[in-house]
Amino acid sequence: MKFGITRLLRKYLIAGLLFWVPAGLTWLTFKFLLDLTDGLLTLLPDHLKPDNLLGFHVPGFGVLIALVVLLLTGLLVANLVGQTLITWWEELMNRIPLVRTIYSGVKGFTESLMKSKASFRQVVMIEFPRRDTWTMAFVTATNLPDYSGRYGGEPQICVYVPTTPIPTTGYNLIVRQSEVVPIDMSVDDAMKMIVTLGVVVPPGTHADAAAAAERPAAGA
Repeated sequence: MKFGITRLLRKYLIAGLLFWVPAGLTWLTFKFLLDLTDGLLTLLPDHLKPDNLLGFHVPGFGVLIALVVLLLTGLLVANLVGQTLITWWEELMNRIPLVRTIYSGVKGFTESLMKSKASFRQVVMIEFPRRDTWTMAFVTATNLPDYSGRYGGEPQICVYVPTTPIPTTGYNLIVRQSEVVPIDMSVDDAMKMIVTLGVVVPPGTHADAAAAAERPAAGA
């Protein structure tokens, strides 16, 4: 009877945690973003701050300000004058040694995130970091030449191996196309699995049977 009550309490405790932990983390993330965007209001003169104009504080007003700034910036850079300014700005950034490295890296990463569907073409499995240990990767480029000249001109592909639970860092690998096993999984589902440390596994995921069958023979 005692063990039955203990198991029941543990069941309810875990059920409560499964509800409150995601809800709490979501709320904390949302609150952090609200506080971050509200910090933009400190850049305004005192007589233009919403709190002083309205007489009371409006949470999240910074989000509206951020959206307006982004829309105006997009409107500016989308025309000829804006493109000229952007070109001038990037040329200036590229002339400063350390700033050039940081700016180009951040710009490339941002563009990759904004175009994730085009950047991450397919979810695959590769043997990494050692043989017989498989990890999930995203194909970012195909039909690359055999740069090393060691594989008889066999096509190479570029894959990105994200780290978990933060997929914005990882490894960029160039591997032989024959060493890659495609899997039936979308980029969004793969990201969920990576961020949750493999706890959330999409249903119906399976490796390509033909590629999986050929892979051991290739490594033999």
